[in-house]
Amino acid sequence: MLKITQTQRLQQKLTPAQVQYLKILQLPVLALEQRIKDELEINPLLEEGMDQEEMQEQDESLDADIIEEELAPVADGKDGMEVDVIIPEREAQKEQDDFIEKEIREHQDEEYSWEEFFEDNEGAHSKNWYDEEDDREIPTPASVSLTDRLIEQLHMLQMDERLTLLGEEIIGNIDEDGYLRRNLEDIILDVNHEHASGISPEEAEAVLQRIHRLDPVGIASRNLRECLIVQLERSPDNSTARIIAIRILRECWDHFVKKHFEKIKAELHINDDLLKKAFGCIKHLNPKPGEGNISATLNYIIPDFFVSRDKDDFIIMLNDRGVPPLRVSRAYRELMTTRKNGISTEARQFLRQKMETAKWFIQSINQRRQTMLAVMHTIVEKQRDWFEKGPGALRPLIYRDIADVISMDISTISRVVNGKYVQTEWGVHELRYFFSEGIPTASGIEVSNTEVKSIIKGLISAEDAKKPMSDEAIMTMLRERGFDIARRTVAKYREALGIPVSRLRVKI
Repeated sequence: MLKITQTQRLQQKLTPAQVQYLKILQLPVLALEQRIKDELEINPLLEEGMDQEEMQEQDESLDADIIEEELAPVADGKDGMEVDVIIPEREAQKEQDDFIEKEIREHQDEEYSWEEFFEDNEGAHSKNWYDEEDDREIPTPASVSLTDRLIEQLHMLQMDERLTLLGEEIIGNIDEDGYLRRNLEDIILDVNHEHASGISPEEAEAVLQRIHRLDPVGIASRNLRECLIVQLERSPDNSTARIIAIRILRECWDHFVKKHFEKIKAELHINDDLLKKAFGCIKHLNPKPGEGNISATLNYIIPDFFVSRDKDDFIIMLNDRGVPPLRVSRAYRELMTTRKNGISTEARQFLRQKMETAKWFIQSINQRRQTMLAVMHTIVEKQRDWFEKGPGALRPLIYRDIADVISMDISTISRVVNGKYVQTEWGVHELRYFFSEGIPTASGIEVSNTEVKSIIKGLISAEDAKKPMSDEAIMTMLRERGFDIARRTVAKYREALGIPVSRLRVKI
């Protein structure tokens, strides 16, 4: 039986302005610049530039600094005497302002007034410093993609048109590492269905083998084993070691992956010296033939902060050179406030909605700046030893420590830290680098787990390559140094560093 009940609940809901602020807060600097460009395109009430009041405050502050600098030497040389100082530039500017006011009064009824002209002329008030020639991005040089290079080589093979179409389809399915992850049978079905080519699996396999031998060699391989074998077969080296290396990959792949050297020697009837030379041939092969062909712009980190040292203090700057100042359009604002403008109710409602959106957006940008600077200042304060001494002085730090200082939620700190980078004198680091859990020591002082990872990496790099240390041995050495750490924690840190287990670190 259906019935209606009434319940009372307490829920927390975010306003549209809060949702917009949280989305903008988590954007890195490049994504923020693109977000501002998109908003400028869709919102006619949003414009680049500062408001009149902001420009006036900036001009007054600049005027005060100039007058103070020019009066200082005169006041110092006259023993307190009052001296009238005449500044020609100030007088010229005053005459120009008087001329502008006169023209405005005489042309008040014009459709495009002198006042609008001078207010829209940003160069008369402030310099748009983020658009200076020196700060422009260096244009990316033109380059030919790997796909274009492969297709150009494919056409030089002078195959039948239907096989060339198949080859282009295969090249189009190569991933960024240079491998063909898609099933070859599916590619054949697509080409035959679209072009009625009637290509057989044998013909497709022959085309694929010819693509393998294009530059870079091993491209479009279906797995690592095939990629390495193709490179060895195309190698100009005719030594015995190359032949043994091919046999290892073809006949002893499982033993090769698991580094079972004794089993490889037993099956191929070879000695240690020949095995070492064969592994040397394999070691110099390229496991990812598609790497090194990406654009430079895809592998470039733009820091969100700059931290520099000034004697005993640190200067923290937010990288907002590409973020222009924003304002609400004065023309549309006057259009809304004037009653005798003849606009419809729908148009007025649209303008009012866009104005609120523009105000929220500008407020979110300003709030983002304040929040990010507050978080970065606190990080520098908490990790001051690291910024002064460099790697090796990192202290344990969690999001809660920052949130308690600046009185914000942990989720807000997470949004600020995620995907943001800072440039320091010790290199460019992600903000997450400065956050880590603490590991207790015998002296009672907690040390960052990042420093423990660095110690583990150093121990492994100095180990005997023929007899690598186990996680148990590493744990024992760390405890001898005063770190109270478990074996499973060592394994977790080792995996985080991308270091394999001891069995796979064995070298001949």
